[in-house]
Amino acid sequence: MNNFIEATLHRHRTVLMLFVLIMIIGAVTMYTIPKESNPDITVPIVYVSVGHEGISPEDADRLIYKPLESELKSLDGLKEMISTASQGHLSVTLEFYGDANIDQALIDVREKVDAAKKDLPSDSDEPLVKEINVALFPVMIVTLSGNVDESLLYASADRLKDAMESLPGVLGADIVGKREELAEIIVDPARMDNYNLSFSQLATLVSNNNQLVAAGDLDTGAGRFSVKVPGLIEDVNDILNMPIKTQGDNVVKFRDIAVGRLTYKDRKDIARINGKSAVV
Repeated sequence: MNNFIEATLHRHRTVLMLFVLIMIIGAVTMYTIPKESNPDITVPIVYVSVGHEGISPEDADRLIYKPLESELKSLDGLKEMISTASQGHLSVTLEFYGDANIDQALIDVREKVDAAKKDLPSDSDEPLVKEINVALFPVMIVTLSGNVDESLLYASADRLKDAMESLPGVLGADIVGKREELAEIIVDPARMDNYNLSFSQLATLVSNNNQLVAAGDLDTGAGRFSVKVPGLIEDVNDILNMPIKTQGDNVVKFRDIAVGRLTYKDRKDIARINGKSAVV
């Protein structure tokens, strides 16, 4: 070892030339090596799709996903199973562990889907099974699931969506499995008749009080500014406290003829991860 070090010190010019040569070879290799912005990478992911004209998300989840889940969950090497049910359609994404053989996984998935066909609705379309090519889907999928309140899950999904859309190079982000909030007002028909009110009158009243009203322009020395009065309705209590008519000295409010609660609209789509409800 000492002899090698001494030889190196005595031949420092040769060592320097070798070092420069290695640097040049490295630089040339770096610039000539083939590069792809979206390389064709084999990922062990299989996509299953079933169409059924007119079926609701709830029925697609119950009548199509459940039979498929009972067969697919026993697949060897299965890492994660994500399903999405929407109007007239259900899809299942199966992710396998990295060392899985994708060709064998495709065969196994097709066999499981064939076994589940007997339990699917007779008028459902033929299930489609295919491998996902990452080069054709330059996206990232994030799933949120847990034993938490539905509103908390949706709030977390909204914050994550805003954060992802603010990243450079991200064109957009979509949320699947989230239901829109709905202020549900249940009117008592008998009380409505007592006050001589109709449903059309109530609907018009709510609509007129939930509009952005332009109040004109404000002209100052610094310029002209538009002034707008925002709508009154922000939550259920705003509706219940809304006056609908006067009767003598009394003011009749919505809460005198109805009760209200904050709920959600019927599902347009349903997402699941490993059988549990999720937001994707």
